[in-house]
Amino acid sequence: MKHGKKILVTGGARSGKSSFAQSLAEQLPGPRAYLATAQVLDQEMRERVARHQAQRGREWQATIEEPYDLSSALKQAASRCPVILVDCITLWLTNLLLASRKQSDPVLQKVDQLATQLSGCPASVIMVTNEVGQGIVPEHPLARQFRDLAGLANQKLAAACDTVYLVSCGLPLKLK
Repeated sequence: MKHGKKILVTGGARSGKSSFAQSLAEQLPGPRAYLATAQVLDQEMRERVARHQAQRGREWQATIEEPYDLSSALKQAASRCPVILVDCITLWLTNLLLASRKQSDPVLQKVDQLATQLSGCPASVIMVTNEVGQGIVPEHPLARQFRDLAGLANQKLAAACDTVYLVSCGLPLKLK
């Protein structure tokens, strides 16, 4: 069985990473699935989700919303669509960290599970994640824990991917 491409797209907030990842997905033959990890808990997030949905055209056949069990959602999506865009890993990590009562080890186990699953996934998977480690050291312990967790997760997922891009100012730089 031929396996699809595995791509990680990272960058800072409003760097253009989601738009770039979507354009990569749209260059691949569909059908395409959008796997969303965000939870709509307030009006601002509802508006963000609506903007993202409006930017996707009819060539997106499925939207799967899954804030916790990304591995199962990815398996489900891969059974129907040869192209999957996961947006975003950072929100998924946030959801898992808070659900695990701020324990990093269970979250990293889920990251390891996802990284392992990628190698056997038949679909092309493009994942979006934030680069959160280039700023100052956060003052709050939970923020430092999250920064460290996101950095480790990004390293693990980058190692599992064929290609990694860093997007800054809307410009992609191929790292791997």
